[in-house]
Amino acid sequence: MPHALAPADSSAPLPWRARLRAGLGGAWGASRPHLLVVLPILFLGAALAFGLSAWNAARTNADIARLEAGRDVAVAPEAADGLLVARIAFLAVRDRLGETEPLIESLDRRGAAGASARARYVAANARIREAFRLIERSELDKAGPQVTLARQDYRRALQARPEFWDAKFNFDVASRLIRDFPEFDRKFGDELKAEPKQIWTDIPGQPRGGP
Repeated sequence: MPHALAPADSSAPLPWRARLRAGLGGAWGASRPHLLVVLPILFLGAALAFGLSAWNAARTNADIARLEAGRDVAVAPEAADGLLVARIAFLAVRDRLGETEPLIESLDRRGAAGASARARYVAANARIREAFRLIERSELDKAGPQVTLARQDYRRALQARPEFWDAKFNFDVASRLIRDFPEFDRKFGDELKAEPKQIWTDIPGQPRGGP
């Protein structure tokens, strides 16, 4: 007659896999109520952060569009790079260059090389346009400083972006004005000191030849 199996001893140690499952189940059971509270908060925080970022981007783009359409928009120095450049361009074409300085300095401080180069290029273009207007009125004493400051800004733009061809070309234009009106150089000089390395090789400091 076969022997009957002895009942399982509930006090015997469980195999390691069973113990692991039992431990995980206990941990999950203990942490589940807390997770059910925390997870919705985390998801809500992520959704709010994403929504705020999208709202800020949309607002920035709208302000840039308004400035490009000729509508004045107040812009703080800590605003986004693109918005600062748009504001600088708006001010530059309206002969309000003094107001651009804090914005350009903000771009320099944050190390925004591309935006800073673009901003200085825009400001330099405004100075060159003003210099041409003054030259047409034979107001050379007023035109000289504008040319000098424009050359400085073009150089600073090229320091940040050596491949910035438009800035190279316009620096050449400003340098030709110095050649055509040597009294500019005698009276005002070039206040920007020599750079530690040559920024470009194809445009000399004072080009010769025809325009």
